[in-house]
Amino acid sequence: MARFLHSADWHLGRILHGVHLTEDQAWVLQRFVELAKSSKPDAILLSGDLYDRAVPPAEAVELFSEVIGELVIDLNIPVVAIAGNHDSAERVASFASVLARSGLHLSGGVLSEVRPVVVEDAHGPVHIHAIPYAEPVEVRHALGLEEPGHEAAMLALTQRILAADPHPRKVVLAHAFVAGGEESESERPLSSVGGAGQVSPSVFDGFSYTALGHLHRPQRVGSERVQYSGSLLKYSFSESQQPKGVHLVEMDGAGDVQVESIPLGARRDLRCIEGNLKDLIAHAPPEGREDYLSVCLTDEGSVFDAMGKLRRVYPNVLHLERIALEAGESKKLSVQALRKASIQTLFEGFYEEVAGAPISEAQARLVEEVLEKARLEGRSS
Repeated sequence: MARFLHSADWHLGRILHGVHLTEDQAWVLQRFVELAKSSKPDAILLSGDLYDRAVPPAEAVELFSEVIGELVIDLNIPVVAIAGNHDSAERVASFASVLARSGLHLSGGVLSEVRPVVVEDAHGPVHIHAIPYAEPVEVRHALGLEEPGHEAAMLALTQRILAADPHPRKVVLAHAFVAGGEESESERPLSSVGGAGQVSPSVFDGFSYTALGHLHRPQRVGSERVQYSGSLLKYSFSESQQPKGVHLVEMDGAGDVQVESIPLGARRDLRCIEGNLKDLIAHAPPEGREDYLSVCLTDEGSVFDAMGKLRRVYPNVLHLERIALEAGESKKLSVQALRKASIQTLFEGFYEEVAGAPISEAQARLVEEVLEKARLEGRSS
């Protein structure tokens, strides 16, 4: 039986409310290495967003190098990794042909030759294919597609693999927003001008297992064969109730899979707490005080130096909000809605507030194009 560890969305170099998370990421990655040592997978699958931005800080690159060195060199486990939408495809693919000889298979270009990484179990070979994230326009121009959008691009790439590789047991890594998946606040949107950002789970028909990255909640989409492992850690307070970990995937000789989600824990949890200031301080539990916290105060009237008082008991309070009693629950919901709103939605609301009239379709389209251009420039830099 073939065995894989599937992980994604490490976002090394992440900064949360001004706090660098490198030490937290190093802690959980050491647990990941320990799990790899004990579970002895045939390969490790890393489905994109290895880094949090295209040009990661030096300490993030060093951490990635150390962890991959332990997995590939010390434990002799092949690692297959793809670039996500946060990564620089060129950076991820640097020295790929050289590193592959050591067991590290990095993929950043979507149009490389269809050549799977092959692992063996008692039933024979399993072929592992990699589809790194690419803007649909890049795939469209390269393959001569007429239809725009993420689904058309992903379908073309998966069909290209299936046509070239008839082997029955195949795994594919991809970084995409698959329809039916549940989003979190910390994910960067994939939508593009002229095409939808989602793809159907059916584009992965023909693969025994699809190891997905991008959505931070661990979840299956459509079937057991199409899975998000979720992010390595909680990267927004909207994820405070989400389990985090990695997927242990076991594949039998027929290509059927069983998937187990294994928690890795965290150096500090990410939590939301609510109450009046006096009670939160007086009844602070002995455990969990070092966690990263979002605090919602329910006090009426003014409160002096609330953040300072809270941090004397909870040193890692990262966010504080006040809910006026007279606003009730509706105010709280509006705050949450604002956090989830896209830049496009926020601008349209701002325009209507200033201009006194809704934005026109032509103006909205212009704003969308400007935002898309800024997003692509930010990705390339």
